[in-house]
Amino acid sequence: MTWRWGRGGPGRDGPGRGAVLVLVVVGGLAVLGLIITPILVVGGSGLLFESGSGCSAAHGGAQQPVASSDARNSIPANYLALFQEMGKKYGVPWVVLAGIGEVESDDGRSKLPGVHSGSNAFGAAGPMQIGIGGAAGDEWGGAPVHPASEQVTGVATDGDGDGIASVYDPADAIAGAAKMLARDGVQTNVSAAIFAYNHLQSYVQLVLHFAGTYASGGFTVAPVTVANVPSCLPGVNTAADTTQAPNHTVAVAISFAEAQLGKPYLWGGTGPDAYDCSGLVMMAYRAAGVFIPRTADQQFLWGPQVPAGQAEPGDLVFFAGADGTVAAPGHVGLVIGPHKMVEAYATGFPIRISAFGTSAAAPGDENPVGFSRPWQHPGVVLAVG
Repeated sequence: MTWRWGRGGPGRDGPGRGAVLVLVVVGGLAVLGLIITPILVVGGSGLLFESGSGCSAAHGGAQQPVASSDARNSIPANYLALFQEMGKKYGVPWVVLAGIGEVESDDGRSKLPGVHSGSNAFGAAGPMQIGIGGAAGDEWGGAPVHPASEQVTGVATDGDGDGIASVYDPADAIAGAAKMLARDGVQTNVSAAIFAYNHLQSYVQLVLHFAGTYASGGFTVAPVTVANVPSCLPGVNTAADTTQAPNHTVAVAISFAEAQLGKPYLWGGTGPDAYDCSGLVMMAYRAAGVFIPRTADQQFLWGPQVPAGQAEPGDLVFFAGADGTVAAPGHVGLVIGPHKMVEAYATGFPIRISAFGTSAAAPGDENPVGFSRPWQHPGVVLAVG
């Protein structure tokens, strides 16, 4: 098989809605395809066409499958969040966007010309290899990097709201690619839309191969650390919000939680690729040698309780949540500073640093119902740094 790199060159979970994968035998060759149902369905481990309010809102719905721990395919957490976000916004199956991102630039990890600056030999640029001139045509519109206020013909988009439309910015490029696919009819004919993106049948089959792999959960999530997470994920690139930890045990727990930033929410998830709210804080403290209960209501009772005005980094902050109460909370986060926490919020949201107890907090996070301090639980032996 030959193919070209680049354009013109080489909360609330409901039943999963997504693409139907089919295996068609043509001339003895098994060909993987995607058929879109009238209600645009995206299956597999997608967190796409649903959102939630409160991290425990997923009870009763069909859960996404956990990414295979031994899968060879990986998607950087920031790219995964963007594929899902832009797919939902523009009505494009996120697995197709992810397949294109993988084929075009290995999700931005390629060092080939045109991925991070300039263009390839055919005029394609950025992690999604969108044409900015030459044989690839000017699909982007305007300069490769220009003010978002500039009116252009093309798919140039300010995906992260920073005022700049840059073909090299993952958020902008993925949004632009999603607009192209939507324009070219991806909701009614996936293969044709991919072919319009790059005019090779072998390219179409390769993208569908990766899309099928991702839809079945056959991928891992490459971590995005605080040090390198891009600004395209609001609330994730705020390491400065972390206040000095009171001891080494807390420092380890917070460090673990922040290392998960950008990974997806999954109800029942305890890592390493996805977490729910209580699974995240449980594993964070387990990394520090403290074994706390599994669920938010049990963690709340395990204590010991801390007065609201005395909360400090390492404490757990609790909320009623979608299926909890004041006495038996359904949502929890890990305090890292004044009114700041690391939390796995809800389906469709990456693990992030969020506000709590203020008007700036997300719905459900404005009114904590209590705090606890796991490292002061009787019998806990603090780690020595």
